[in-house]
Order: sequence, then structure tokens, then C-alpha cells
Amino acid sequence: MNELLKIQGLRKNFGGLVAVNNFSLSLLPGSLTGLIGPNGAGKTTVFNLITGMIEPSAGSIIFREKEIVGLKPYQIYQLGIGRTFQNIRLFKDLTVLDNVRVAYHHRGEYGLFDAIIHTPRFQKEEKMVAERTRELLSVLGLRLKEQELAKSLPYGEQRRLEIARALIAEPQLLLLDEPAAGMNPAEACRLMELIQFIRERFNLTILLIEHQMQVVMGVCEQVVVMDFGEIIAVGPPDQIRNNPRVIEAYLGKTLHERIC
Repeated sequence: MNELLKIQGLRKNFGGLVAVNNFSLSLLPGSLTGLIGPNGAGKTTVFNLITGMIEPSAGSIIFREKEIVGLKPYQIYQLGIGRTFQNIRLFKDLTVLDNVRVAYHHRGEYGLFDAIIHTPRFQKEEKMVAERTRELLSVLGLRLKEQELAKSLPYGEQRRLEIARALIAEPQLLLLDEPAAGMNPAEACRLMELIQFIRERFNLTILLIEHQMQVVMGVCEQVVVMDFGEIIAVGPPDQIRNNPRVIEAYLGKTLHERIC
């Protein structure tokens, strides 16, 4: 089976600082992989490199057999890579419905003239977008909140809304940057169920950054561990939780005892 994403020899320098060094990773279609490491290990930098928000100093990123290094973020998004952010980036003064709708309009087939005078083409397209958005909100349990402002939602539902916005473009690869940040254990359990559900429901490949080991060990089939910009271990959760180098560099004895 061909890899959906193949990264080879990725490096990013910020002046004299090497944020990511010799990072290589392959993701098969339908896989669910965790990317973990201490703060400053380079995890979010990897996400930013994949999505074109910054350009690598060296290396290759192949998505669906196409080199994407050098493409703009919107081009990579259109190819089928969606993401969420560590800090929630919603349009807080827009409704739940509109937050998701705006993420779909890059696929619109009408022009400026159609939008100004509301031609039949425009009205047909807007109806389709609204129906698609409501269907997605229903799947994620937000349908009854569609007219509420994003800023009025509880934190966990804001996270769901951000995931909904990433899914509206029908990506093949979804990058989740610390989706459980700020959640209590019960919320984290519900998030694990949601991640498993959307992977199966939308046939997704997922790469997940997360500090809550409960989530990583609970849903990921493969875990990649970074430290000081480099990969120090790759393997299934059971292997990673018992890796002495990982325990020493990241998990620590207390956390290791807690998750075993």
C-alpha cells in the first residue's frame, strides 16, 4: 500500500536554532499516529511545515505522490490536508454555522457577480453549503447550536467546532494539534471516542499532537516521539511506554507509572 504522506530528511533552521532535524515519517491511508514530545521538541513546527505555513530548510514532503514543499497553505489545504490549532482559532463573533460555512467557500463555483446579485447559481451553491454544513454539525453533535456565537460555546464544543471546520473541506489527512488541551479526564475520554468515530466516519488518516498520554495511548496505533527536534523513538503505544529512552527524555517516572 502506498503511503498517503511521506516525509524524508525534513529540517528547519531558525537562524542558529535547529527546530527540526532529519525528521522522516510515513503515514499509510487510514492510520492514526501520535506525535509526542516535551514542549519545544518541534512538534508544531512539523505541522507548520506540512501545511506550508513555513518552508523547510531541507527535506521532502510527499502527499498523495505529489511534492508539496513550496506550495502555499491554501494549495495544500485544497489537496486534502486539514488541521486544527493548539490555540483555538475560531471566528468567535460568527455563528457556529457560519464558522463552518466559511471554510467551504474555497470550493465555490460562482463568481463575484453571482454573489453580488444573488444569481440562481449563487443561491443553489449556498443552499448546498448550508445543507452540507448542517449535516456535519449533526454528526459532531452541534446541530442545535448552529445559531449560537462561537464564543458562547463551552470549551469542549469549541474544539468540536474547530474539528468540524477542518472536516468540511473533506480532507484525507487531518492534523490535530493538542485537541485535548485544557480538557479534564472525562472530556478527554469523550474526545478519544470522537477521534475514533470521525476517522471511521470520514475515512481519515490522522496525525495527532497531544500531551495527554491518556489520549495518545488510548487511540493511536503508532507513536512518534520527538526530543530537541529529532525523532528518538517510533512504535506502538505499548512499546513506547516501556522505552527507557522515552521514559528518561519525556514521560518521566511518575507519568510512566500512571499510564502503565
